[in-house]
Amino acid sequence: MKEKLLKILRENREYLSGQQLCEHFGVSRTAVWKVIRQLKEDGYEIEAVKNKGYRIREIPDIMTSAELGSRLHTEWMGRNCVYLETVDSTNTYAKRLAEDGAPAGTLVVAEEQTGGKGRRGRGWTASKGSNIMMTLLLRPVIRPEHASRLTLLMALAVAEGIQNVTGLPAGIKWPNDVVVHGKKVCGILTEMSTEIDYINHVVIGAGINVNQEEFPEELRTMAGSLCAELGKKICRAELTAEILGRMETLYEVFLRTEDLSALYQKYNEYCVNCGREIRVLEPGNEYTGFADGINEAGELLVRKSDGNMVRVYAGEVSVRGLYGYV
Repeated sequence: MKEKLLKILRENREYLSGQQLCEHFGVSRTAVWKVIRQLKEDGYEIEAVKNKGYRIREIPDIMTSAELGSRLHTEWMGRNCVYLETVDSTNTYAKRLAEDGAPAGTLVVAEEQTGGKGRRGRGWTASKGSNIMMTLLLRPVIRPEHASRLTLLMALAVAEGIQNVTGLPAGIKWPNDVVVHGKKVCGILTEMSTEIDYINHVVIGAGINVNQEEFPEELRTMAGSLCAELGKKICRAELTAEILGRMETLYEVFLRTEDLSALYQKYNEYCVNCGREIRVLEPGNEYTGFADGINEAGELLVRKSDGNMVRVYAGEVSVRGLYGYV
């Protein structure tokens, strides 16, 4: 009832009487009052006027289960949401939930991570209460070797979500970084538990710099935030809900074929590497070439200087722009 009451208050900015709310939810006035009190304790500014009713005046930028649930327009993704004030890693927590039988679509969000991690074992730090730190739990019935493609789906969902909510020109630096104006605003880490030919579960973590204003000096040239690029604060819950909506659609398309045959052209529209000269960093081997986008398998197609086309697999290498990060 909490998220439903929050939704109706947010969507109806005029006063709603206690009687209207009681009849709408089929509960007593006391039950409505208790939920109103809970929302106030969460930071919502709700005006209560005698003979008029309740009206929401101020919505805090929080990522609680109720706030997210009141904004979701998905069928199943994110409907089971676990909100944490502090956690070591949302990916690690989601993996524990998966082992305990949590359903596909479970979302873990946190205000603070103390031990976040990125791709290839790198650390991921973010200031408290200003960014999106979330992990999505999935249980896809696909071959384990195809699971890495889910990372590209999430990158596309994040880029589309950012563009839809903020209007910023979000792009994807293959395979899993989302950038705005050449600066990284999101990193994605996919981990899975498998048998030889069966996936137990997959967790996809996304760390998005939303309202962060300061970065360590060593990151300032390559890391940015949506707030810094847009010039104003962004509602994190709204953006999260939009990303989940896009991800649910993309995921269901992907499951029909287990590849990106229906999605790679859209991905390439967002891929900032396309048509650019890049440096491919393989263990013990570095070379340059022009990126021609991804194929149906999610591999990056690179034309080397000798004319040969090579397919670069995300799990083995990194790429960099020849003259900078992208």
